Amino acid sequence: MSALNKRTVEDIDVTGKRVLVRCDFNVPLKDGVITNDNRITAALPTINKLIENGGKVILCSHLGKPKNGPEEKFSLAPVAVRLSELLGKEVVFADDDEVVGEKAKAAVAAMNNGDVVLLQNTRFRKEETKNLEPFSEELASLADVFVMDAFGSAHRAHCSTAGVTDHIKDTAVGYLMQKEINYLGNAVEVPERPFVAILGGAKVADKLNVISNLLEKCDTLIIGGGMSYTFLKAQGLEVGKSLVDDEKLDYCKEMIAKAEKLGKKLLLPVDTVVAKSFPNPIDAEIEIENVAVDSIPADVMGLDIGEKTQALFAEAVKTAKTVVWNGPMGVFENPVLAKGTIAVAKALSETEATTIIGGGDSAAAVISLGFADKMSHISTGGGASLEYLEGKVLPGIAVIADK
Repeated sequence: MSALNKRTVEDIDVTGKRVLVRCDFNVPLKDGVITNDNRITAALPTINKLIENGGKVILCSHLGKPKNGPEEKFSLAPVAVRLSELLGKEVVFADDDEVVGEKAKAAVAAMNNGDVVLLQNTRFRKEETKNLEPFSEELASLADVFVMDAFGSAHRAHCSTAGVTDHIKDTAVGYLMQKEINYLGNAVEVPERPFVAILGGAKVADKLNVISNLLEKCDTLIIGGGMSYTFLKAQGLEVGKSLVDDEKLDYCKEMIAKAEKLGKKLLLPVDTVVAKSFPNPIDAEIEIENVAVDSIPADVMGLDIGEKTQALFAEAVKTAKTVVWNGPMGVFENPVLAKGTIAVAKALSETEATTIIGGGDSAAAVISLGFADKMSHISTGGGASLEYLEGKVLPGIAVIADK
């Protein structure tokens, strides 16, 4: 693991030991049925490795945002059922509202080597998100070893992601974390050049530090999506009713100047797809027009990058060796306004570069548009991948022992 020298599941001896694994089982549920089990399947390599090595595997995760303690709709019971199917062996579900109550303790005490127990939703305990004792200590009391494999929660210092390591010193990252650190870490710290970063999504405010940090690391920074209109307005252009963050206009001017000073290429849209209003519902039919960015009418809003911009952005990634993409180019949930995002995804799928998709909307877009298998890596963490690209130290990684 070149980017960060953390101990991995390859480095620890778990035979006969109780291993607490923090997974990301925050899966979408509809009427108690899991509608997408990607996060569960992503955890299997680490779980299988620990089973094969004779560990007693105790899994924990949060699911959703229970407000006032235990809520039946946020129970991890459906996850235990799906895990049992995928692993081909029984996963004992410790259905314990205290998470580490008598049922959980009894289930762990009865374990043999290679057995798997799943604890109840860690957020059923209010201490979890505040990283408070005694919950960290109670979780730690169940285990001898701690493995962190929930990248999607690594940017949060919670009891189950960080606090538990105050009491368990035998720690490691799982395969999923290792892969995330390798791809994202290497991309930001030691990228193969040319390195192109593509940022989209609605708000400049969400990506302030990412823009600044990536400008220092990359060779070309491409900005599309809703956030591009604030940049265009900062250049003195009329953007009509497009989404603009007026408080960030000066920041955008600073970033344009910073790119110039550092000799970096900053690419902004040259044309845009406009409509009279935002589609409602989001996938409704909508009348659009493709206009140059210096002739956007005052009564319309930009909702996707235009055709010339699609070609410009696609050309920029052709010769790249590393590409990081975070945030869609337009309202990709609408077929008419998904063309910009599709064009970028297609360009990435055809390049020889290492292609890394930050989590969240860009991951959802790439998956839903059918390009997932053409990317080198799709991050499992939206907020976590963004903070990583900002250059922040993630608490859930920092607490794990170095090799």
